[in-house]
Amino acid sequence: MNSKQIAVIAALAALSIGSNYAMISLYNVKLMDLIVFVSGFCFGPVVGAFTGIVSWGVYGTLNPFGFSFHIWIATMLSESIYGIAGALARKALHPDGLSDFKNQRINACILFGSLGIFLTFVYDIITNIVFGYVNDWNILFAIIIGFVPMGIVHVLSNAFFFGIGCGPAVTAILKVVGGKDFDNSRK
Repeated sequence: MNSKQIAVIAALAALSIGSNYAMISLYNVKLMDLIVFVSGFCFGPVVGAFTGIVSWGVYGTLNPFGFSFHIWIATMLSESIYGIAGALARKALHPDGLSDFKNQRINACILFGSLGIFLTFVYDIITNIVFGYVNDWNILFAIIIGFVPMGIVHVLSNAFFFGIGCGPAVTAILKVVGGKDFDNSRK
């Protein structure tokens, strides 16, 4: 990685971490997942994954709700899924990633909102399984307890944030720093 990539990861991770602390009173309503997804969308899977790992690496260590090593590892690795999925979404949309993006805003909102639902569901399943394991709970019980009501709030808020936030965030980031120069997925 070059210094520009490291600076982008640091800036996006700082935004992600800062937004989590700012929204601490809204349990399971966070912008972190959107920011990590957008970093992967704009800069490729390596930057996206690192942004997720660094974000949860710091936030999980200094978490106001406490620290658990196993859950910390699970959240770091699970958060990286958002960044990798962002890069894959860009490739799936079009080789250059943004050709029809501006002309089909409603479809983009629906697509990104749906991705937010799916990715959050995967994230919550993984982290709830680890939570159940750490607390010596039945795994099925941990998944059910994790989804009602906390997981539902997480999924719905991410559907909203991804649906309305991906387009403007991607557009703004690419205007400011340009994503093509950083995209490791094509090299």
